[in-house]
Amino acid sequence: MADLLKIESFISLSAKYPVIDVRAPLEFQQGHIPGAINIPLFDDHERKVVGTTYKQVNREAAMYEGLEFAGKKLVKLAKEGERIAKKNRTLLVHCWRGGMRSKSMVWLFETMGITCYLLEGGYKTYRSYVREVLALPLNLLVIGGRTGSGKTAILHHMRKSGEQVIDLEGLAHHKGSAFGALGEIDQPTTEQFENELCREILPLDSDQVTWIEDESRNVGRCVIPVELFSRMRESRIIFLDISRELRARHLVGDYAQYKQEALRACILRIEKRLGGDRTHEALESIDREDYYQTAMITLHYYDKAYMYSLEKSHKRYQILSSVEVDPVVNAELLIKYEKERGF
Repeated sequence: MADLLKIESFISLSAKYPVIDVRAPLEFQQGHIPGAINIPLFDDHERKVVGTTYKQVNREAAMYEGLEFAGKKLVKLAKEGERIAKKNRTLLVHCWRGGMRSKSMVWLFETMGITCYLLEGGYKTYRSYVREVLALPLNLLVIGGRTGSGKTAILHHMRKSGEQVIDLEGLAHHKGSAFGALGEIDQPTTEQFENELCREILPLDSDQVTWIEDESRNVGRCVIPVELFSRMRESRIIFLDISRELRARHLVGDYAQYKQEALRACILRIEKRLGGDRTHEALESIDREDYYQTAMITLHYYDKAYMYSLEKSHKRYQILSSVEVDPVVNAELLIKYEKERGF
């Protein structure tokens, strides 16, 4: 029988061997260990039937239902395990609690000569582990700045330069505004967002500065976990001050590539906040392809909203002025500022 692994050992080995999540597809879609591969023992309907039988009849009847479903696809499941384990002949396996589903799949894989390790406590234990990691201390330094300052691009350049970075918008697949979904793939669930965030935090050195962008609690529909969000609000913040005109030109470069219908839809999402007159002006500027004017109109709203949030959430912040929206220049400016002041 496969060795049971504690969560730390399981995660450590996941860098070397494939992780097989045998839960049903809907469970997997809700959240999974980053990089895991879903080989479900039961599909969503079968899982529901087995669970209902367990509750309404008994464990034995549920097991027979499960055997009936699984027996028809043992060959397919075995071949899938063989394909994935082809390189190292080793798999890391888990289900929800480390129960019958994962043990059954381990038996099947081991019958095929594949070495298996089983996660003690299953995905439920992993989720407890995620909460512990999210609560770890971090030496955060927050990059503030109004919309269009290029903060995410700055983080990307910092990472290339060897700085520690948490890119919340990258993990959420959203740029954090009404225009944030443009050009992005579908957002993960908040649960999966937390799982990906856990993986990003794990290798960080708490004695070194970790750069992170100032965000509201929600990044699109992903919610920043309270453990991290509270620390962001308590951390030092450097406010990158760039003129509205420069930021508007930068936004034109980012968003003018999208179809007018998509841009109009984004404007209409903030119609109540912009007001009727400004909304009308913004829509007209899109129609005549005057995207600079569109950006200037929307920034009027976003700038006020951001500064209100900044003053409310960060009682003290340091201002760093820049005369261009260039991620390379501004990343170096921020890093130099941080080192000179010994954060």
